[in-house]
Amino acid sequence: MKQVLTISTLALLLAGCVSAPPARPPAPVQRTAAAFPVRPVVATRGLEAVMGKDVAALKRLFGEPRLDVVEVNGRKLQFVGKACVLDAFLYPEGKGRTEIVTYIDARRGDGAAVDRVSCIEALQRR
Repeated sequence: MKQVLTISTLALLLAGCVSAPPARPPAPVQRTAAAFPVRPVVATRGLEAVMGKDVAALKRLFGEPRLDVVEVNGRKLQFVGKACVLDAFLYPEGKGRTEIVTYIDARRGDGAAVDRVSCIEALQRR
């Protein structure tokens, strides 16, 4: 009886040492990258007078900019009036192409946000 107990105990201990069959690795997740960088969508309703325009068109609309900052990949023009400050960011349409407005920002002189369409209209009236 003692021998049966010893054999049973030994069998249980050995059973605990046996490892489970290896688990299958999870299937790889395929991620596809966009073929080109995605530009953020910006609502442009009412901004047609400025969006997509080049430097010459902006100067015809608003006059000479207060700031004209040329950067490595683009340019920033800043126009100022009594009602607001308008920053127009221009980037080339493609390699070697004309810089056009792709984004605009408007604010009051104290930095508070202003409606961009209202700012454009105010700067055109001056």
